[in-house]
Amino acid sequence: MKPSRLVVAALALVVMTPMMASAHPGQHGTLDGHLLGTGAFGNLELLGVERVTNTNDLVADLAISPDGRWAYLANWGEPDCAGPETGGQNSPDAGAWVIDISNLTDPKTVGFIPSHQDTRPGEGMQVVRITTRSFTGDVLVMNNEQCGKNGKGGVSLYDVSNPRRPVRLSEHFGDRGHADANETHSAFAWDAGDRAYVVMNDNLEFPDVDILDITNPRRPRKIAEYDLNAFGVAQPELGLNQSFLHDMVVKQINGRFIMLVSYWDGGFVQLDVTDPANAVFLGDTDYGFPDPQLLERTGTVARNEGNAHQAEYTLDNEMFIGSDEDFAPYGATSFRITTGPFAGPYPSVAVQGAAPITVLTDDRLNGPVAYGGYGCPGSAPIPRPENVPGYLAQVGPGEERIVVLQRGPFGDPSAPEASCFPGTKAHQAALAGWDAVVLAQVHGRAELPPFCGSGGFVDEMVAVCTNHEALHKMFGTPPFDPASWSYPDGPAIGAVGQHIESTAAFDGWGYVRLFDRQSMTELDTYAIPQAHDPAFASGFGDLMVHEVATDPRNARRAYLSYYAGGIRSLEIRCSDPGNEATCRMVEVGGYLDRAGNDFWGVEAFVRDGATYVAGSDRDSGLWIFRAKS
Repeated sequence: MKPSRLVVAALALVVMTPMMASAHPGQHGTLDGHLLGTGAFGNLELLGVERVTNTNDLVADLAISPDGRWAYLANWGEPDCAGPETGGQNSPDAGAWVIDISNLTDPKTVGFIPSHQDTRPGEGMQVVRITTRSFTGDVLVMNNEQCGKNGKGGVSLYDVSNPRRPVRLSEHFGDRGHADANETHSAFAWDAGDRAYVVMNDNLEFPDVDILDITNPRRPRKIAEYDLNAFGVAQPELGLNQSFLHDMVVKQINGRFIMLVSYWDGGFVQLDVTDPANAVFLGDTDYGFPDPQLLERTGTVARNEGNAHQAEYTLDNEMFIGSDEDFAPYGATSFRITTGPFAGPYPSVAVQGAAPITVLTDDRLNGPVAYGGYGCPGSAPIPRPENVPGYLAQVGPGEERIVVLQRGPFGDPSAPEASCFPGTKAHQAALAGWDAVVLAQVHGRAELPPFCGSGGFVDEMVAVCTNHEALHKMFGTPPFDPASWSYPDGPAIGAVGQHIESTAAFDGWGYVRLFDRQSMTELDTYAIPQAHDPAFASGFGDLMVHEVATDPRNARRAYLSYYAGGIRSLEIRCSDPGNEATCRMVEVGGYLDRAGNDFWGVEAFVRDGATYVAGSDRDSGLWIFRAKS
């Protein structure tokens, strides 16, 4: 595409560590299991660990100070935002640990920055040095997502020039679609000389690229808002319609500030944000059909799932590496209503983070459905199967007890509670005694294929997503014409519907991709072997990359936080150094603990002329490695 000017709109040599399967209960519980390793291999050496929790999935992102002597670790908080670690019901259990890493072999937690009640940071954590006319110092950037009725959104900025005494500069600034700023999943700040900025995504207005001027970090102000779908970055011909901002970085390249945007199904996008209020679209990547990695590894022809999650430029800016975050190694390939006047097929997809249908004994989800509402912690309670009149009598041998829940709520005046992750809905269903969940789009969302959100799962619960039409027809609830749908919408909670059936096929976990920066051509892909082996589709943890960190000293090195695959070290090797088309990513080292890991964040930094790598393990805390030359 030719560069266009945006108008301000209102608008994720092979060296393998021996691994084995495990239902190891110590770190990851008996349901998930995990890959187990033998420790460090190749060019990584473990130096130190700071364990800040024994609670699974409590830790999220991490940030390293510019001098490489302090780490900040995001506390995602308990599923109900009121964990026992910090005092029980309605306590502010989320925030950020402050960790002194001046001694890399013996990191020490020295403080905690609490988030607002019912508010949690995720992967928008970063420390940036700002030197403007209004402020000089290190600023910690934290995103804010809601997990309860008192939750706040936007970004929060803290002066951490003295890490032992953080000072709040501003809180919860962002796009104010309502009285408060909309919640945001990720953010990135940069110093542009005389001015400074932060870009964030918007969980309530998914296509938004929102930019704030933080030249004075005590008084942020929004200066731009972009919808990149206006430039045709989506590929609907491949069924890739979930095109929205997920993550981003900004780097000065050849005197210009270039933003590398991870736009989920829209791929990876580059913008010139030298003037953030008048950004210039530079180009985007395209997904191919069929999925090349899956075809190469398994011989299976399947569409690419998109899911551009996070990316970074190499040190020399010649290339960038991006991750695709795909939690669903089995896609829901069919969904049918099997009884009643509306029997037939309906669009469906697997829900990322849910257990695949193949964990069921007969590899098939089937049985009668009952309606449970929105299923969030603040929603009307999901009834138990035995309390739904006549329901259990319809469940036959080999069938599952299936509850149908709507995505959201979004804009429903009869449901003012906060929306929640699909995994949170599934957890409420599991507590009520259901075997599986069918999630349905709300009538204001009509994506094809359907999309019901992703993540948040703490139970091994099968979940499938279908469209809103199927919701009406499973329960025979008029109106059946989309033009006539209005809130409140859906059957009564506890209503019994028809029988359904859904099956799935293996299509692999997500992986990483290597691109030429200027042409945005894909050069190579990489995944550990288990990521495309159906034998590792469940029971071994999540086997795809969450984040990428490129080496600040070596233009051909990168490090991956590979969830249950541990930390991986890659080297870019080109058979013809003058021809980037010959470049390939080769694994040269890594770390996977004997008890398993679940790495979320990864950062590479320099101390005394050496490269070090920090990873955040969701179940334990901060891990620090030395990258050997």
